[in-house]
Amino acid sequence: MSFGVTVLPDPPYTRWLELIRLAESHGFEYAWTYDSHVLWQESIPTLAVAARETSKIKLGHFVTNPATRDPTVLASSYATLHDISNGRMAMGVGRGDSAVRYIGRQPMRVADFESALRMVKGFMNGREVQWNDRDLQLKWVRPELPEIPMWVAGYGPKALGVAGRVGDGVIIQLADPEIISWIMDTARRAAAEEGRDPLQLKCIVGAPSHVTDDLADARDQVRWFPAMVSNHVMDLIERYGTDGSSVPKALTDYVQARKFYDYNDHSRVGAAHGEFVPDEICDRFCVIGNRDQIAAKLRELEAVGVDQFNIYLMTHAQEETLAAYGDGIIPEFGAVPA
Repeated sequence: MSFGVTVLPDPPYTRWLELIRLAESHGFEYAWTYDSHVLWQESIPTLAVAARETSKIKLGHFVTNPATRDPTVLASSYATLHDISNGRMAMGVGRGDSAVRYIGRQPMRVADFESALRMVKGFMNGREVQWNDRDLQLKWVRPELPEIPMWVAGYGPKALGVAGRVGDGVIIQLADPEIISWIMDTARRAAAEEGRDPLQLKCIVGAPSHVTDDLADARDQVRWFPAMVSNHVMDLIERYGTDGSSVPKALTDYVQARKFYDYNDHSRVGAAHGEFVPDEICDRFCVIGNRDQIAAKLRELEAVGVDQFNIYLMTHAQEETLAAYGDGIIPEFGAVPA
């Protein structure tokens, strides 16, 4: 299992860069950031800075979207960043959450999302594509660079179908092994139906992690996260209901107590909209506790086929979290085949 970290593109950008470079020094293989251009700073320039100021760590969004970014611009941006970073980009992509909702729009229709991703995947990697009845190609893409992988975020059957048919992997924003297994089974069925090898589909899990003996404090540090996930779950409930026939009740039951969500506090410790989240959901969705408890949870994730665990570093004690993983957790799991 490899390890990544997601850091908000909060000003000042120098703090974001400081944490990315620290993660690289601690052995993290991936550094990610959000793509929500009004809530935080525009992330393409900050990724370009990181590409010049780091040397090994892979970079990308967790996640971007082809709704606020025209798909041709998104592809060209990634191809350019891949050139600057000498082949270290990885794309995480979804239908849009805070980036679109905050400016009064809705996530992309699934059919449009799939069409855009099919184009972007080839276009950013230098292949000729057809788009808007035009034949297009980024002829300046360096052929000697590795392909930019595209990892698709989703929770519901339709979005997971896109991940299986088009993506190189699935981004899952929670660390519950039961739900992860259902998500990957759903995506892999779609991959098989498309004639792709379902076992080649990677599983990337993102969730907060807080290393401490004080579980009560850890839960308070991460309660914002299941509240954030609930935005997507509410969409699923509207489409599929709550009877468990299409989406597991393990994913939908907890949101029944939700009252509101304030995007001004999106991904912030102490956000009032997280008050409805019970301790049990914090424990299921996140990776918290002392080092032994965290190692045990990561072994559970590894056992269900997780290829990468990505820490959402939107908690206190950020340097301490990176050091705890770098000093003891990453070396332990790096020595064990996934």
